[in-house]
Amino acid sequence: MQKVIQRTTLARNQAARKARILKEKQQRLDVVKFFRERDEFQRHQIDTHKAAVKARHEDWYKGPLAPQRDSGLTAGKYGALDPQDTILPRIPKHLRRQFINIAPGDRVVLLTGPDQGKICEVNSVDVESESLTVNDRNQADYRVPGYAKDENTGDVIVNPVPIPIDDVRLVCTLEDNGHQYEVVAKHVHGGGPFLSRSNTSTPRHTRYISGENIRIPWPEENKVDKLTDEDGDTSRKEVEYETWTPSLSLMPFKASIMDELRNKYSKYRTRHDPAWVEAKKLEDLREEFLKSRKLLTPAGEYKAKLAEQKAAIRQSRKDENGNYIMDQATSDFIAQFISKNGAGKGQLKRAVN
Repeated sequence: MQKVIQRTTLARNQAARKARILKEKQQRLDVVKFFRERDEFQRHQIDTHKAAVKARHEDWYKGPLAPQRDSGLTAGKYGALDPQDTILPRIPKHLRRQFINIAPGDRVVLLTGPDQGKICEVNSVDVESESLTVNDRNQADYRVPGYAKDENTGDVIVNPVPIPIDDVRLVCTLEDNGHQYEVVAKHVHGGGPFLSRSNTSTPRHTRYISGENIRIPWPEENKVDKLTDEDGDTSRKEVEYETWTPSLSLMPFKASIMDELRNKYSKYRTRHDPAWVEAKKLEDLREEFLKSRKLLTPAGEYKAKLAEQKAAIRQSRKDENGNYIMDQATSDFIAQFISKNGAGKGQLKRAVN
């Protein structure tokens, strides 16, 4: 049984290590992809701006001789943006900020762009690209693709352009002695308490003004329209009625269902049938018994007896500290060897002198 537990633990550790390595590899690939997309996005913006400046200069210098640019394939939509050109790169999940402290309905002040310094209301927030859109500000003309056109849609529509969260500052209303005033929060941080809110667009955390520790309330939640029950709807009472009561003495499902969900002999499985566990325990006991059991023939018994005698003789040659005691024959041999080699060295030194 110990081997089964060891095998399961080893397999789980190997699977966890493999999953961790794959996760780190995927994170590195996501970072490389993000930087590549960001460079391409910035390069496209720079090229578009340079081309617009060049066309503007050419139109100014040539005057009436300037080419008619609003013609051909761009007729009626010259100067409009491609929707794909305004999509900010998606930030990898492990590089995103922990708390997004802006939600739809908040008021922010724009720090960049043609509407710099103006205060407007947030329309939507994109967590993946850490950007937002505002109402009636920072808008541009978009070219409508052919597949998206209908009878009521022209070649160009007006839509807001996404703004990075770092390019805005939150405007919050504070109260002092019954007087309300507005301030621009330069730094906002998030933290506890974490609350469950009915408005899905509002984060669970609480936000504060950094340095002052003043809580900033979230925008009012959207009122949910009261729903009416129809003839074909299932009543709430029937849905919430509990038909099964859990018990600590019984499993929530039959034991055979576990075999259907996971292989009965899977190396990752930690719960097994009692009969299978008892069989494994018997195998371990049988293996221990066979190791301790000795089936000896007469020759084997004689060899075992000689081994015991040699072990007793070796033990008798040890002193109190467990060191072997040198016998007289070995001592005489060592003394004779030292004296012989020492005499030879002395003769050699006299010959050299």
